[in-house]
Amino acid sequence: MVQKLQYNANQASLPAEGYVRLPQVLAVIPVSKSAWWAGVKSGRYPRAVKLSAKTTAWKISDIRRLIDDLAKVKEA
Repeated sequence: MVQKLQYNANQASLPAEGYVRLPQVLAVIPVSKSAWWAGVKSGRYPRAVKLSAKTTAWKISDIRRLIDDLAKVKEA
């Protein structure tokens, strides 16, 4: 239950729409960088979007959905 509050409180720090880069994602999803990329590869976390050759980001809507899903899992 405490984790749910942490996720929801951190959602307020996300922009309303658009994309976020990895440091912003990791600020609201408390996992390591390598755990995040392993989760993306396995399908647990949302797929990244390439904005340019050297720029990777995630849709805000996908990250918010992930936060909601993680909160539901923590409740169960």
